[in-house]
Amino acid sequence: MDRLMQDKAVVVTGAGRGLGEAFAVQVARAGGAVVVNDVEAGLAERTAENIRQHGGRAVASGHSVADPAQAQAIVDLCVGEFGRIDGLVNNAGLNYEALPWDDDVEQARELVEVNVLGVMYTGLAAIKAMVAGGIHGSIVNISSGASLGQRKLGVYAASKGAVASLTYSWALDLEEHGIRANAVCPVAHTRMVWKSERALRACPPERTPSRIAPVVLFLLGDGSAGITGQMIRCNGPQLHVMGQPFLKQPILERQAWDAETVQNAFDEVFSAHLENYGLEKRVPPRLRKWTDSSRIA
Repeated sequence: MDRLMQDKAVVVTGAGRGLGEAFAVQVARAGGAVVVNDVEAGLAERTAENIRQHGGRAVASGHSVADPAQAQAIVDLCVGEFGRIDGLVNNAGLNYEALPWDDDVEQARELVEVNVLGVMYTGLAAIKAMVAGGIHGSIVNISSGASLGQRKLGVYAASKGAVASLTYSWALDLEEHGIRANAVCPVAHTRMVWKSERALRACPPERTPSRIAPVVLFLLGDGSAGITGQMIRCNGPQLHVMGQPFLKQPILERQAWDAETVQNAFDEVFSAHLENYGLEKRVPPRLRKWTDSSRIA
């Protein structure tokens, strides 16, 4: 597995530290050439220099993924330096906690520009280069279990939900070109975790980014051939595939629906099929009278 990425070139965004740095180092150790991208150019250069000092191939990029021209420049740098692009890890991202009534629209806009548009801009540039070069590449988007819904993380959760949907769609469109698109939902002790007491309790220091990196490396390598459109979660010790949304039975049919028949559908049928919601799987209020053990006489 040491030469898993031999003769391959990969872009890793947000690779100046944390998860991105771990991903870039793992790719380089496996023989791959890496474009180490981070909007903090000094951190990107530090990671790239560390790789080079240990015999790897790396070049630094200080471009912002939130700007389409700069996102294109990241991919162009990879092709210009290494002659090709075989993989992209869309890792760059922002996070913050806020209750909805305290949220700041400018902070929300900045997060969406990086977490959603940044993934799109860099991904589209990479995909076009792969298709043009006839390369059977791999896109690994970094999503989150928060995409299922999490308290105080509404904007972040929405952005990661968008990344999940984008991954599913790209997987469908790219399969005939031999390009895989998957998403990883990591849980690791990084700066994002440091900002939240709740996250710190759920993610102890020993769950380092290096424990997630092998998952990303596998998805970039040829060993993951035939695996696409998947959301894969790893928190260090645990690894699993996440379920995807689906059309749930029963599906009721009428020639036309009005408010009364919709009400009847929920009163008579759907109330028994309501889904627990959010990452914590909270029971819907209508069902709590049946599930709350304190109500049992």
